[in-house]
Amino acid sequence: MSGTSAALQPPADAVTPVRHPDAPAPGELLGAHYGRCFGCGGEQPHGLHLEARAGEGVSITAEFTVRPAHQGAPGLAHGGVLATALDEALGSLNWLLRTIAVTGRLETDFVRPVPVGTVLHLQAEVTAVAGRKIYCTATGRVGGPDGPVAVRADALFVEVKVDHFVDHGRQEEIRAAMEDPDQVRRVRAFEVNP
Repeated sequence: MSGTSAALQPPADAVTPVRHPDAPAPGELLGAHYGRCFGCGGEQPHGLHLEARAGEGVSITAEFTVRPAHQGAPGLAHGGVLATALDEALGSLNWLLRTIAVTGRLETDFVRPVPVGTVLHLQAEVTAVAGRKIYCTATGRVGGPDGPVAVRADALFVEVKVDHFVDHGRQEEIRAAMEDPDQVRRVRAFEVNP
């Protein structure tokens, strides 16, 4: 990505990311981490409904279709929606590390317009880890996984404990997520941002 700030450059002592042995297998659909998530949840009527799949190493692929509710200029995706799609894809990487992390910084380049009706093909990967900091990058392409780049981002995620969400979230949603009998869904509810 051009113009990445110093804050997104891994330090000299950063290490190569390692996929957790219990991470989903390559090709496996990750599913929504939380039903009401704007990025991936099925319970958000105007959400992105982004679907991510585990890739090789510490990478994912994802897709979402730009719908009329996602437009900014007439017939074109809103830049904030595209940034949200990149953020969601980048956040999904944490499931492969089996860590809870939140977005610390996200820098986005908008390369070309994305029309309503377009399927945005996203690819993201973790590039380095330094302590609690997780460095990653993503691209969004139109016309297919090998199509022209429309958007790209570099990000820094910061590992947190579940207390981050318990202390700052609305109690009724936290309680509902914690009481979910499906342990995988319960853990995944806290895997990515705010």
